Amino acid sequence: MDATILAQQAINGLILGATYGLIAIGYTMVYGIIGMINFAHGEIYMVSAYLTAIFLALAQFAGITSIPATLVFVLFFTLLVTALHGWFAERIAYRPLRGSNRLAPLITAIGLSLVLQNYVRLSQGARSQGIPSLMQGSFILPIGSAGGSVQITHVQLLIIVVAFLGMAVLTFIMHRTSLGRACRATEQDLTMAALLGIDTDRIISIVFVIGAAMAAVAGVLVSLNYGSFDFHIGFITGIKAFTAAVLGGIGSLPGAMLGGLILGLSESFFSGFVNTDYKDVFAFALLVLVLIFRPSGLLGQPMVTKV
Repeated sequence: MDATILAQQAINGLILGATYGLIAIGYTMVYGIIGMINFAHGEIYMVSAYLTAIFLALAQFAGITSIPATLVFVLFFTLLVTALHGWFAERIAYRPLRGSNRLAPLITAIGLSLVLQNYVRLSQGARSQGIPSLMQGSFILPIGSAGGSVQITHVQLLIIVVAFLGMAVLTFIMHRTSLGRACRATEQDLTMAALLGIDTDRIISIVFVIGAAMAAVAGVLVSLNYGSFDFHIGFITGIKAFTAAVLGGIGSLPGAMLGGLILGLSESFFSGFVNTDYKDVFAFALLVLVLIFRPSGLLGQPMVTKV
């Protein structure tokens, strides 16, 4: 096995896995706090890709020429507007159905997913969109003594750094702040948390906002990396991120990131050494294998029925 190809595929897998992990956080937080799967979360990610293009154009129109300033401008406003989409989704589509049977939120999530797809298609057009390359250049890293090397572009390095930084900040918020304690209390027992004075409706809204914001970060970075997108990208990426959340143990923040990295690395190695046409099949087969031997995922806890 060629060490250079192995190292290059590992880097590609880390980048892919980091983006899956960021999106998977939205699935795992919503499931952890209210026990439902937000299948419209992939479309929230798709919306952020279009917003990236819009705010990139606005930055150029406003005369912002510095690359760091442009990145901050695009990331801030894309994150803000995408987070608003997450907030509206919870208030309009999910809150009115809270307490109903499990089927109603599931159908609503699928309906919201279709609404977001068509809302973007009608407002932005059905054709694929593209954005100019904002960051160019790459690092060449030597591998071994035979003169081999691997390449990582500046955007790819930014993806890895921002993904792990975002995860570290979120972990700090969840474990060291009053907001995090309120989120964890609501996750453990929503009724008891409300009785103790926690505004659980507000906490649930915040969880949707945080999940959408993390998807927005992934949307900005992936759009800058690949440069093209369309209104269908949310479906398959959302399914992959959901797979990563289940693989790592849905409800677990570290599990979401771990699941994303495992899925990204597996896909990358399978594409590089076996067959790229069947990488999606391999990803889902891996999920099935893990769930056969560990149904709660790698870092998940078995569900306990309260009586």
